[in-house]
Amino acid sequence: MSKKLKGVSLAGLQKLIEEIYGVPDDRLYSIEDMLTHQQRFAMRSLKGIRKGDLKKIKLNLMIALSWLLAISNRFHIEVDDVVWKRFPGACLYCGEKTCECKRTKLTKRKTIRGDLLRKPKTLNEWQLLFNKIYPASGRTLDEAGVHFAEEVGEVSESVHNYLGQHLKRQFSEIQDEIADEISCIFGIANSAGIDVVTEVEKMYSNGCHVCARTPCVCDFAKVSLLKT
Repeated sequence: MSKKLKGVSLAGLQKLIEEIYGVPDDRLYSIEDMLTHQQRFAMRSLKGIRKGDLKKIKLNLMIALSWLLAISNRFHIEVDDVVWKRFPGACLYCGEKTCECKRTKLTKRKTIRGDLLRKPKTLNEWQLLFNKIYPASGRTLDEAGVHFAEEVGEVSESVHNYLGQHLKRQFSEIQDEIADEISCIFGIANSAGIDVVTEVEKMYSNGCHVCARTPCVCDFAKVSLLKT
């Protein structure tokens, strides 16, 4: 496993998560299990926010992201594409390059006209883009955490809605909610001063951050009892 992940793209990180966790995920976990683990570590990152524990925020936010990417892999969703479709260089609601929702108080979403910027190529570029659209100075870390919690719930809701009826529009909702949650992960990172690339490099340069293997060899019980 290469230790040089600084230039990794969002698509590249998704592929890396598939290489490390794809086999055990397929063998050990239902989609409901994966959603539960994603929620579990997301909530632990929020506990880190509440306690002012930056180390806890970093670790659990990255693990929550890895589970979200694993869920995307299970559904064959290309996150790089769905995030850019949702956020083509602008706020998905007001359509501005730097969000003006608080100032304009829109009651209806604007249509975003085309790709306003070049699609980011690296995780660092994605993080910078989301800080441009939703500046960290515009909200507190607590507010970013509340928004993240909301989107975690909406991902779960969209998946369960799709599993109930398997409608095309419901699958599109999964894509949208995954994109929204990823935007919130970058939002927390920006508000907390976390360099996502640095954390990814620390966690996955040697494979699984727990067993240091590719594919991961952690068993069901070990993951279920993992303390962070």
